[in-house]
Amino acid sequence: MRKLNILIAGSTGYIGVQLIKLLIKHKHVNIKYLCGNKSIGKKISFFDKSFKSKKLPKITKFNKKKLNDIDVIFTALPNGQAQDLSKKINNKIVLIDLAADFRLEKASDYLKWYKQKHRAINNISKSIYSLPELSGYRIKNKNIISCPGCYPTSILLPLVPLIEKKLIKTNNIIIDSKSGYSGAGRGVHKKYKNKNLNESLSAYGVGLHRHNSEIQQFFDKYSTKIKFDFTPHLSPMFRGILSTIYIDLKKGVNQNTVIKELTTYYRNHLFVKVLKKNQLISTNDVINTNNCFISVCKSKNHNKLILLSAIDNLIKGGAGQAVQNLNLKFNFPTNTGLI
Repeated sequence: MRKLNILIAGSTGYIGVQLIKLLIKHKHVNIKYLCGNKSIGKKISFFDKSFKSKKLPKITKFNKKKLNDIDVIFTALPNGQAQDLSKKINNKIVLIDLAADFRLEKASDYLKWYKQKHRAINNISKSIYSLPELSGYRIKNKNIISCPGCYPTSILLPLVPLIEKKLIKTNNIIIDSKSGYSGAGRGVHKKYKNKNLNESLSAYGVGLHRHNSEIQQFFDKYSTKIKFDFTPHLSPMFRGILSTIYIDLKKGVNQNTVIKELTTYYRNHLFVKVLKKNQLISTNDVINTNNCFISVCKSKNHNKLILLSAIDNLIKGGAGQAVQNLNLKFNFPTNTGLI
């Protein structure tokens, strides 16, 4: 079988580097081009020394001629740029976007949350928001694949099965998430130059974080009456996300019911692991893996439970999910390049 030729646009950021690390292990792909703007001519090993022994192309500027021999483009670019690129590809090329350009189904929502007009409105209907465990084989019919944000990944995986089966009340879901600072990209130290990232914990985007939009959009598929509050925090660690979710149970539902439903729902999904009841988890349990660990914990309050969800934001919340979508699209084994 011929290997897929891959172009990575935005190859030098934390997500881009992580994506390269996964794809060099993937037996069905060939990394043909690494593209960037400020790093043209440099070797990718300049950004990560582990690449020194790898045969990888130098970073070059993207141009349309490169598309002549490309099968798949991964974009890890600032918001808006994948939209421009999407207008240059033909229907034989698959675009897998790790930014937010095709996460929202309405251009008006993109303008509202990202404060810029969508520049490829006609391509929105050609795209799919794909969290692999939830989107399934609907991805087969789309050539623009949008990978969910890191926070929504850690939130939707534990909640969607419970909402789908109507096991929980949905008028007051409370979500508290903490992420390593790599989620803010390489410019994080400039962006938060007045904060000591290694020794402080800070809330941000309170009430209005952009990821609210894609979480709500997914929930609306089940009911437009679902209400939640989501607060993200920047934690003094490089990578990982831990989400703590507070839920109210419907009558007749208990901890065992919830664990059984989650276990059944994900029984055929390699990367989602539902743990024993009340098991404490940490980001350290999932770092450098494509796993999502979910734990269902009791609350001191009757008819309430606390869900814990942990992922590596750069892998399951980013590059790993993109590779998982690649595997799903092209019928490769789920774990190819990921273990």
